[in-house]
Amino acid sequence: MEAAPLSSLQEEGEPDESSSSSAFSAAAVPPRPATHSHSLHKYAPTDWSAYFDEERPVAIPDTEDVFNVYMAGSEGPVVFCLHGGGYSGLSFALAANQIKGKARVVAMDLRGHGKSSTSDDLDLSIESLTNDVIAVIRTLYGDPPPAIILVGHSMGGSVAVHVAARRAIRNLHGLVVVDVVEGTAMASLIHMQKILLNRAQHFPSIEKAIEWSVKGGPLRNIDSARISIPSTLKYDESKECYTYRTPLEKTEKYWKGWYEGLSDKFLSCPVQKILLLAGTDRLDRALTIGQMQGKFQMIVVRHTGHAIQEDVPEEFASRILNFISRNKIGPNGVEIPGLIKKWQH
Repeated sequence: MEAAPLSSLQEEGEPDESSSSSAFSAAAVPPRPATHSHSLHKYAPTDWSAYFDEERPVAIPDTEDVFNVYMAGSEGPVVFCLHGGGYSGLSFALAANQIKGKARVVAMDLRGHGKSSTSDDLDLSIESLTNDVIAVIRTLYGDPPPAIILVGHSMGGSVAVHVAARRAIRNLHGLVVVDVVEGTAMASLIHMQKILLNRAQHFPSIEKAIEWSVKGGPLRNIDSARISIPSTLKYDESKECYTYRTPLEKTEKYWKGWYEGLSDKFLSCPVQKILLLAGTDRLDRALTIGQMQGKFQMIVVRHTGHAIQEDVPEEFASRILNFISRNKIGPNGVEIPGLIKKWQH
């Protein structure tokens, strides 16, 4: 999974409930031995079909690129979800199941991730990722598309910001960025290579990979891990084990481009914006000033790790639906009176 460029480097085993432990530290900590003898059955993979309605390959005209997308819901605006580095579209499965009754959800496997296939899967430059998302939206919906809310987690948050800032998607009504801030991201880049190299790399079974992801890895929700983790793996026949499909260690040259200038670009996007954070110490100077000026809404989500959409999918979905309702996005908006009261602090 993505070694998230966040500020905290504390160990996964000692989380501070006021802010999330970094996926940096999560990736660096080896799996701890279980205190009880459990069957691996509790870590068995589960299928996406209980959460999404459809899996669709989207072939981009005049290219070799085919992007896999998961789709749910049939009415309302489109919540278009972009995952972080090393994750997949299934990172949003549990949340999609909560959202699809009120809005449509599309979760895309980005280049080099999940089941998507391109002419160069290792080209994770922000320019290529941005162009991919614009191409998929245009291929799916034509011009103009239905009302769209872009939702991006970590690396996907940067992609969402760049897509919105490009102003290439008509009918873009909202932008939700999940747990990524330029200041802490840039400050953390120096640590990423070391931590990626220290993370667990090989697993004898998919169940063991799922187990590691919640015991020593970046996730806290077993139900989500059972859906999302298998799509991040590939089988290495030479070593007879599972490893990550996306070799983030080889994409170091792109990391700076994902996050440099992100705050100013986010603030300049001409749509309604929310920044969802798993901790309170993440705002850099530009965002602090922007928040004081009312340019975006910031919400701190408690008791979660870096992957907010996986760890607390019910609250994540509620925040998204409330954002749609409050801004009356879509033909008639989404009426959900009292929905968000449960999560107000």
